[in-house]
Amino acid sequence: MLQDSQVTANIPAADLGRARRFYEDKLGLVPADENPGGLVYRAGGTAFFLYETDQAGKAGHTIAQFHVSDVASEVADLEARGVVFEHYDMPGITWDGPVASMEGMGHAAWFKDSEDNILCLDDAAI
Repeated sequence: MLQDSQVTANIPAADLGRARRFYEDKLGLVPADENPGGLVYRAGGTAFFLYETDQAGKAGHTIAQFHVSDVASEVADLEARGVVFEHYDMPGITWDGPVASMEGMGHAAWFKDSEDNILCLDDAAI
């Protein structure tokens, strides 16, 4: 059944070349596989598929999260690479720069990729 299946996220890109440069240069990720449909990236035993479509950046919500051990450290590293972090007005959140603290849920930071998709770093374990 599905509980034994792996799940892969799909991330849309209006311009696959531009998105590839962002994921490589800004996030430090290298495609594990490339096919005519797009690029497969692997991180932490999981994967996501970056594919070209005119629907990129239209979700308006977080489409993928990177679970990290230290949000503030990852934010500092990504800011040094030119990643810009977002601030969102949500109840119950306190901010320390770009890092949000959510009682009972840990810390998080949000940024947009080159295609206007919202991605998140968090220290919450699923």
